[in-house]
Amino acid sequence: MNIGIMSFAHIHATSYADAIKRIPGATLTAIYDTDNNRGQQASEQYEVPFFTDIQLFLAQPIDVVLVCSENILHKEMVIAAAKAKKHILCEKPIATTVEDAKDMIAVCDQNEVQLSIAYPVRYSAAIRDVKQAIEAGELGDIVAIRSTNRGQNPGGWFIDEQLAGGGAVLDHTVHMVDIMRWYLNSEVAEVSAFANRYFTELDTDDAGIMTIVFENGVIASHDASWSRFPQFPTWGDVMIEIIGTKATRKVDVFNEKLNLYSKGEKSITHLYSGNNTDFELIVDFLQAIQQGRKPLISGYDGLKSLEIALAAYESNAKKQAVIV
Repeated sequence: MNIGIMSFAHIHATSYADAIKRIPGATLTAIYDTDNNRGQQASEQYEVPFFTDIQLFLAQPIDVVLVCSENILHKEMVIAAAKAKKHILCEKPIATTVEDAKDMIAVCDQNEVQLSIAYPVRYSAAIRDVKQAIEAGELGDIVAIRSTNRGQNPGGWFIDEQLAGGGAVLDHTVHMVDIMRWYLNSEVAEVSAFANRYFTELDTDDAGIMTIVFENGVIASHDASWSRFPQFPTWGDVMIEIIGTKATRKVDVFNEKLNLYSKGEKSITHLYSGNNTDFELIVDFLQAIQQGRKPLISGYDGLKSLEIALAAYESNAKKQAVIV
């Protein structure tokens, strides 16, 4: 299966490219980027042709494209790829507006290509273990959820609202809302949120906290931020706690770790020892295309989690709960 990567703007692009090299029968065939220097560097690193023209790129014998651009360019790249009959795995968030996300899904449906959104957290072994426990009834009825996604400030285009569409709340809400929806099989009814600049002098939010009420009555809280300082032992956390009538389960994906002690700027570093979620995301998507089945994560999943993140901004602006 031939794969093309559209932009290396997102830090996960290199992880995905490395994953492709490890998958039998998968070949990274072409690279496209709007940034010539970035694209050329990736081309040299992976020894793959680089294209500055999107139509020339899409004219290559590619079966699947991975869209890893700045968020504002997701719509343009996904629609172009869909019209070229390429299956698409798009970085999160799916888009910067609900209208753009709906347009992307519609064009992919019209051209009969698969659109999946990159939520690798679903592939964490610990996260999937909790999903199985919920479905087996081990937790009883779920009554509440608590989650956090607190990481380091990524800098670059991530902190430019014109390119990213938002700040930490958008960046660090969609992952965990996706897991909540997946666990509960229920949609969100109401969102209340606060977001602001607490840790930096950025022009965008670097932290926010929200209360989410699901249609089935479950109440959830989510803490999203770029609050980890550079010397922190790990990038951040991805934590979710499920409170049920029979039991409570808590997972922090990055807490599967080894401690490395050393001299220097960081006296202790956490070395992640869990499964490679980026790799398993790519494997599952490629298998879905080969087998003619729907991927685990759909464009609709991307739309619904985007709606919640944007509702958080609306709630913060209005200083009141927002009906979704």
